Amino acid sequence: MTGGTAGAASKITIRALARIAELPATAWDACAGGDNPFVCHAFLDALEQSGCVTPRTGWQPTHLVAEDDCGRVIGAMPLYIKGHSQGEYIFDHGWAEGYARAGGQYYPKLLAAVPFSPVTGPRFLVAPGEDFPTVAGALLQGAREIVKRYGLSSFHVNFLTEAEAGWAEGNGLLLRIGEQFHWQNDGYSDFDAFLAQLASRKRKAIRKERRDAVEAGIEIQTLQGAALTDEHWDAFFDFYMDTGSRKWGRPYLNRDFFRRLQATMADRIMLVMAQRAGRWIAGAWNMLGGDTLYGRNWGCIEYHPCLHFECCYYQAIDYAIRHGLGRVEAGAQGEHKLARGYLPVPIHSVHWMAEPAFQTAVARFLKEERAYMTGMIAAMDQHSPFRQVTAPEESE
Repeated sequence: MTGGTAGAASKITIRALARIAELPATAWDACAGGDNPFVCHAFLDALEQSGCVTPRTGWQPTHLVAEDDCGRVIGAMPLYIKGHSQGEYIFDHGWAEGYARAGGQYYPKLLAAVPFSPVTGPRFLVAPGEDFPTVAGALLQGAREIVKRYGLSSFHVNFLTEAEAGWAEGNGLLLRIGEQFHWQNDGYSDFDAFLAQLASRKRKAIRKERRDAVEAGIEIQTLQGAALTDEHWDAFFDFYMDTGSRKWGRPYLNRDFFRRLQATMADRIMLVMAQRAGRWIAGAWNMLGGDTLYGRNWGCIEYHPCLHFECCYYQAIDYAIRHGLGRVEAGAQGEHKLARGYLPVPIHSVHWMAEPAFQTAVARFLKEERAYMTGMIAAMDQHSPFRQVTAPEESE
């Protein structure tokens, strides 16, 4: 297919890949950049090569590649034909039900996203030096052509950046706003410097939680790169499977995925592992970005009070401070993160329905939802644990 937007876009050719391995990693990563590990070739390829992302699991890779008239790759998009809405973290099940009640078939649909990863990052991947609106416009047109060619109901882009969302909204897609809780590093010298900015009551609560987490003789380690061994991954995978099977029935990732991740991206991984009496009992998997630590999955085989908070939130903050990272993104959901220094931020997705009447109905819904979400984020921000300058401090 060929991009048909005005000007230089008429010289752009768009083609679809059935596997990301069909494109050399260097060509993909030149467009993806190095800041966000989830859109890099190695991460997406590990999902496919391990069998976690296949047509059989409801994720049919249909990645788009934009090439100039010399055959040089100047853009890309991680794209999937989806047979369900699982593993997305932007919930549209109500839309599917409404579409079915109206006599339509919502699935399959087209989705630009990183599977199983509620992490904001670029989705319209444009090579440095290229004109973003031109290349992204060609990719967007390519996605719309796939929707029409295969009779799909819709096209969605999940967890794209705010700038991309604004651009996409200006090009006919419907904006949706959600929320997550992120921790921001304000140049803290250490964890105590961060605590010093909290209200006294919150400060005391966090210190107590950190003591309680290790009270049973638990030791906690942060492991990276070559320090990660099969022993650590085998233990973590047991935690992941136990927690995943209890929370959502069928965990999305398999052991081979983590094996491939270690082989290709060990320097971008940080595991927090908890040990008691010589036995690994809990762990949290994190990925490293250019200026961000991304918390992904947690699991345990023993319950200990506050151990989850310690491994997932406080160790992540401590790591970010020590390594000069600007932000910790702790994943989906969790208003309980607010009391631990993670503040509410908006996350963005955009949507396009092939049926005009359905597009109109979804547009009405999203207008109301955006107003609600904006108000809710503002209200939660009023409950920030950070101390107010004008408020008197309690003595400790």
